[in-house]
Amino acid sequence: DTAAKANKPPLICLVSSFGGKSYTFNVAYGVGKAAIDRLSTDMSYQLSKYGVATTTLYPGLVQTEANNQMVIDGTWDESSGGLDLSIGETPSFSGKAVVELAALSKERMMERSGNVEVVAELATEFNFIDVDGKRPPSIRSLKYLLPNFVFPAIEKESGKEIPAWIKDNIPDILVPWSTFSSGPPPEMDSR
Repeated sequence: DTAAKANKPPLICLVSSFGGKSYTFNVAYGVGKAAIDRLSTDMSYQLSKYGVATTTLYPGLVQTEANNQMVIDGTWDESSGGLDLSIGETPSFSGKAVVELAALSKERMMERSGNVEVVAELATEFNFIDVDGKRPPSIRSLKYLLPNFVFPAIEKESGKEIPAWIKDNIPDILVPWSTFSSGPPPEMDSR
């Protein structure tokens, strides 16, 4: 009753990742993230009558204490597949996303309840930046995917470097969600 009468509904934020939509790291990781996504969606149905909103946040590559420690220990490159953690988001970036979502009107918050929200996409929508003054691209953006996954694969296979004029002019276009919902990781794909 209390939540239903409040001007602002309580907001339950769960943290997941793209591992809930596509193979990442291992089976346990993916199943755990998919369960978080489903929990948020299912809670949104059951809790809406009480005026409680839910959301799942997908941060990008995050400079957590554990990830930073792996860089110090020299295990980051192998564990991450060579991702550049220095371009990652800080944990504060996700905090800023929660602040923006919690500030929404009751109607807007309830309309979004149960959604997966990509932190970098919220930063664009609500015009906030990370503590370093940057706004990292969404990890479903060509601006993130091409330099971190596609270009290195092309360079490895071809033995040629991607020209700077291509690397420096990548559009910030979002890849559809359906792209992340299929198949095994490329190194395991025998198709």
